[in-house]
Amino acid sequence: MAYVVAQPCVGCTFTDCVEVCPVDCFYVGPNFIAIHPDECIDCNACAPACPVEAIYPEDELPEEWAHYAEWNAYLAPRWQALGHNLVEKRPESPPASDLSCADPARTEVDILTWPEDGAHESPANRNPLVDTAAGEGLHFV
Repeated sequence: MAYVVAQPCVGCTFTDCVEVCPVDCFYVGPNFIAIHPDECIDCNACAPACPVEAIYPEDELPEEWAHYAEWNAYLAPRWQALGHNLVEKRPESPPASDLSCADPARTEVDILTWPEDGAHESPANRNPLVDTAAGEGLHFV
């Protein structure tokens, strides 16, 4: 079973988990990081490194976040196709001791919100949860 990034990571800017991953299976979207389940080797390096405790083995996800397994499996390959592989800690990441950026008010809808700064203007990645060409997408619970 792969590891899964869950709700506490929505809007989080920590990337300590990425820094310790030996297989670079993290992919980044506008306000969320997803683990590619086909690339994760279940080494458990990332979970203890996450300062907001957002990473779980799939079979240990809290019930209220169980749908994040599907979301990681859906988002990671799409963000991979866009070249959004995250392989090292972001320089702008705060120290792990500074939890001020972990905002519990963030919601799952924030995963859809791309910055308006023009950094992600490609129509293919404006809405990462909906693949309109295939007529499929993720549904919020």
